[in-house]
Amino acid sequence: MAFQQGVLSRCSGVLRHHVGHSRHINNILYRHAIAFASIAPRIPKSSFHTSAIRNNEAFKDPYDTLGLKKSATGAEIKKAYYKLAKKYHPDINKEPDAEKKFHDLQNAYEILSDETKRQQYDQFGPAAFGGGGAAGGASGGSGSPFGSQFHDFSGFTSAGGSPFGGINFEDLFGAAFGGGGRGSGGASRSSSMFRQYRGDPIEIVHKVSFKDAVFGSKNVQLRFSALDPCSTCSGTGMKPNTHKVSCSTCHGTGTTVHIRGGFQMMSTCPTCNGEGTMKRPQDNCTKCHGEGVQVNRAKTITVDLPHGLQDGDVVRIPGQGSYPDIAVEADLKDSVKLSRGDILVRIRVDKDPNFSIKNKYDIWYDKEIPITTAALGGTVTIPTVEGQKIRIKVAPGTQYNQVISIPNMGVPKTSTIRGDMKVQYKIVVKKPQSLAEKCLWEALADVTNDDMAKKTMQPGTAAGTAINEEILKKQKQEEEKHAKKDDDNTLKRLENFITNTFRKIKGEQKKIKLHAISCR
Repeated sequence: MAFQQGVLSRCSGVLRHHVGHSRHINNILYRHAIAFASIAPRIPKSSFHTSAIRNNEAFKDPYDTLGLKKSATGAEIKKAYYKLAKKYHPDINKEPDAEKKFHDLQNAYEILSDETKRQQYDQFGPAAFGGGGAAGGASGGSGSPFGSQFHDFSGFTSAGGSPFGGINFEDLFGAAFGGGGRGSGGASRSSSMFRQYRGDPIEIVHKVSFKDAVFGSKNVQLRFSALDPCSTCSGTGMKPNTHKVSCSTCHGTGTTVHIRGGFQMMSTCPTCNGEGTMKRPQDNCTKCHGEGVQVNRAKTITVDLPHGLQDGDVVRIPGQGSYPDIAVEADLKDSVKLSRGDILVRIRVDKDPNFSIKNKYDIWYDKEIPITTAALGGTVTIPTVEGQKIRIKVAPGTQYNQVISIPNMGVPKTSTIRGDMKVQYKIVVKKPQSLAEKCLWEALADVTNDDMAKKTMQPGTAAGTAINEEILKKQKQEEEKHAKKDDDNTLKRLENFITNTFRKIKGEQKKIKLHAISCR
């Protein structure tokens, strides 16, 4: 049992080395650790040699590798390691020997960061580690006493939604027991030391006019609230020249041990949430109260909105949202990448009384025309979104809801190509407002043999004339009460129009008859 507890303690210690800046270590880790520890008694204890070094090559002086004196403090060792590790990390430095130098740095830091190993090296030199860098005990070239037993856990990454945030279990336990992890000298393990955190996105609702939605708008100023790094502590959450201290509850292990039902159980330390270290209340930054971030309610950004926006569209502005809600100690900032979230601008388009957008690129406009224009044809004036006016012809016999297209007058698709403008005709039929209008409508109904129309006038016979006069008299009396009166000019113009129309019709009929006679 003591051996298992030691295994778990070492595992949690390595994990804190990886994620010392995180606020919580998932309890799942300890369930896996217990399972691994249960198989540990079946493995030779020589496999757990804690001074195993990853590098199979000639042993190198760790002080020279990190450029330090033997009197260097723990803080100086950590600072030198992070500075050089960042410089020679294989993902950053593409020089041929960068990876080898990076492995040497890992070996050096593994010795000097552990007080026991450092004392062994200072006293016995390379002989303390098997006379020159053995490959990690009985595990062979891989440096891990567990071989492939942890292989199934090597795929946990932050991209896959792992609760361990990209921690590699093969590397984790390899480091705990002195192995190299994956048999590659620890390259994968080193990658997990650089953590990335992204802030939350911010959603802004922005109203635009119909015209700006169609053609876009420039220099739009947006106001919003977001999290920024604390201006006093620069995001550490602590006062200057202060550091976290070892947890008084778990004494730095990050776990607590208790007995339940005769079994020894381990759980996350409730005081430090598994970190092993804690901030003293008196060391918290007085401005952000230890959070490392503060709310800025007066942030502004100027952006250009694209053309062709529709109500409900979302415009993404990358990297301008909130800062990650996490406090990072100053000595860990070289191994942590913090980036802002995005701004999501949700567009609300003001409705236009005249225009609408359909099929994304077509602008629609409803044009009312009288039935006479629809029947006879004519010319109408159409407004555009740009504020101009254009004249278009109406074809004779235009039907209700008939649509015509005006090319390249719609929503811009590119800088030179636009959609179409669609004009939909709405034919308006009004009730006759005067006696003259009523007579003309009835005459039209009579000429077109419309038997369904209601007629008050009778055909032009002798008997009908008397009836018509009586009808006209009554209609005139009714008109004087509430209908529109026909003035003398209107009646005269109507008389001339009808007279000329009849003459024209009779003339056309006479020509047709003469033409028919001449053709006999």
